[in-house]
Amino acid sequence: MTTFHRLSTLKAIALGAALSMTAGFALAADGSISADQIVNALRAKSPSRGLSAAPQADPSTSAKEIGFVEQMRNRKTRSLSLNEREEIAEIASARPKIDLEIRFDYNSAEISKTSLPAVRELGKALSNPDIKGSTFVVAGHTDAIGGEEYNQGLSERRADSIKRYLTENYGIASADLVTVGYGKSKPKDPSVPTDPINRRVQVVNMDSKTASN
Repeated sequence: MTTFHRLSTLKAIALGAALSMTAGFALAADGSISADQIVNALRAKSPSRGLSAAPQADPSTSAKEIGFVEQMRNRKTRSLSLNEREEIAEIASARPKIDLEIRFDYNSAEISKTSLPAVRELGKALSNPDIKGSTFVVAGHTDAIGGEEYNQGLSERRADSIKRYLTENYGIASADLVTVGYGKSKPKDPSVPTDPINRRVQVVNMDSKTASN
């Protein structure tokens, strides 16, 4: 293995570890992930009890967000406007999420064979009674190679590939999966936008209801 490849591998491992800590789970030594880990990351948590209560969201804002998410159900990926994609991203920023290393072949929306185990674990997780029936955003991302318009379309096709796999193989309701593409606009590693690590899928639980613990 060359020094360059060795450094790239170490960088990918380090980024994966950082993301796993923020998502609230730990990856196995080989980088694999289980359905239980995905469920734990996507399950909405009850507020922790402390001396002071966390500020409550404005009910009107929450109602607006719920209404917006409901409108996105059953929408075709390519029908979303830029403003709608950005609003999804804004709402998703405060929701339980997981950034999965679902890799795609270069210039392709085909799920790589090495990533199929992760997609299968995702299917098992979204079938779990704890979170089944929630509305999930499946966001596709590309690296920075190529033009914006092409990468936008590619990211949308990648999100659609995941949705199709989940609905066909795990019976996940199509309306429960809102697919969105962000092209190369939101790289996982902005310092190296052409790195393959940026070709991934993020899954977000858009429901605000908390889990019973």
